[in-house]
Amino acid sequence: MSSAASPIRYTPEIETVLPDEKETQAGLNDAFDTILERTAEDYGHAVRSVHAKAHGILKGEMTVHDGLAPELAQGMFASPGRHPVYIRISTNAGDILPDAVSLPRGLALKVVDVFGDRLPDAEGTTQDFVMVNGPVFQAKTASQFLKNLKLLAKTTDRMKGTKVVMSSVLQTVNNALESVGVASPAVQSLGGAPNVDPLGETYFSVTPFRYGDYVAKFRMKPVSQDLTGRSGKLIDASVSEDAVRETVRAEMLTTRAVWEFQVQLCRDMEKQPIEDSTVEWAEDEAPFVTVATVTAEPQDSWSDEKVRAVDDEMRFSVWTGLAAHQPLGNINRARRSAYQHSADFRQAFNRCPMHEPQD
Repeated sequence: MSSAASPIRYTPEIETVLPDEKETQAGLNDAFDTILERTAEDYGHAVRSVHAKAHGILKGEMTVHDGLAPELAQGMFASPGRHPVYIRISTNAGDILPDAVSLPRGLALKVVDVFGDRLPDAEGTTQDFVMVNGPVFQAKTASQFLKNLKLLAKTTDRMKGTKVVMSSVLQTVNNALESVGVASPAVQSLGGAPNVDPLGETYFSVTPFRYGDYVAKFRMKPVSQDLTGRSGKLIDASVSEDAVRETVRAEMLTTRAVWEFQVQLCRDMEKQPIEDSTVEWAEDEAPFVTVATVTAEPQDSWSDEKVRAVDDEMRFSVWTGLAAHQPLGNINRARRSAYQHSADFRQAFNRCPMHEPQD
């Protein structure tokens, strides 16, 4: 790390608020309403407006490392210790589709017993991290994302056969792009992602966050052999609509899952912009450094108890946590209202309040 530039200090001035943000946030909520209302009518039960389908739910532990450098010992990572965690593995659609509709994977991490000054309206004593298996976001701004979301909202229904065919075509397109060194987040988000085993994937926060005195992105990198041996492994989704969930459940019965939780400090805001999450922060200029380890021992990843407690009764939001880890940038500012809007709908429709867990 000695060859890297010094990390940028956090100040409120590093963010640039656009004049259309309130209008965009209202548009996002309207689009999410279309998804939420249509899926709730279809299922008789309200599900998340994005990442509706979970493939696995794990209980585990985060160990914050001792002896971190001062620039890394920030926020909840300022002191070594152990925290219970909940992990929800999912795909990104707002409707529950057969796994043959191949979509990017998501990993939501809820860390329990995290104490300190909270973000506005952040209940409880938890810290959430919401990640996907790619380093960049599909749109530069929330207004651009809204255009994509309106398209997804129009296709949110129960036309499973149509979506399976569309996904197959898009997978072919995406494979062709990747063969010439071009990955397409937009194509992948519409159903063209490779149907990989989520236990072997590396997950990224994509957007930047305050990291105490500094600014960072986050990453969960698999390191145990049980996980790394599954990196890039394709799952045959033709055998079952829930092939991914069934695969994860079978694997986790004997898997010891270990990830390194890593921090990538911003060191040059031109090369590592705050407001444009379509730009990947190059690791040779802003290296990832491990600050904690997350471990999940062998377990039933789809037990009734965990499905009820986590899938139905918890929400995951980048705005649930410490002020020291405030979400930054246009996309994150838009997520605050959208996440709350979705959770409020689920609570009201299902008549089931959300809970922030305690140890």
